[in-house]
Amino acid sequence: MSGLEISSNVTLPLEEIEIQAIRAQGAGGQNVNKVSSAIHLRFDIGASSLPDFYKQRLAQKRDSRITGDGVIVIKAQRFRSQDRNREDALDRLRDIIRSVAVTAKKRRATRPTRSSQKKRMDSKTKRGQLKSTRGKVDY
Repeated sequence: MSGLEISSNVTLPLEEIEIQAIRAQGAGGQNVNKVSSAIHLRFDIGASSLPDFYKQRLAQKRDSRITGDGVIVIKAQRFRSQDRNREDALDRLRDIIRSVAVTAKKRRATRPTRSSQKKRMDSKTKRGQLKSTRGKVDY
């Protein structure tokens, strides 16, 4: 695998991604205490060969995995094997980068139909009548 494929014309060289094997947290018995199967991935957005479009969008993205310095940090420890955790971390990095490439469709303002407005007002009136019967009982 020479690089991480983001799209048909954008590929990220693996040399730009810092991958480090660490010990996983949580339950797992003796295996988790001896084997470094979790993956700690770091990717510096500013120093990467990504197109400027991706860099700007990633810098604006509000994500807890992106630090103030513009570094994406991912910790993968879902699986027991290091290889599967490495694949998982790279997939998650790919998903983050691909998410900024999608542009949201512009919202077109619409007005509620007359029947929907009438239905809403009728339900409010009905609810108000129901609530008015909940008061103190006058004998």
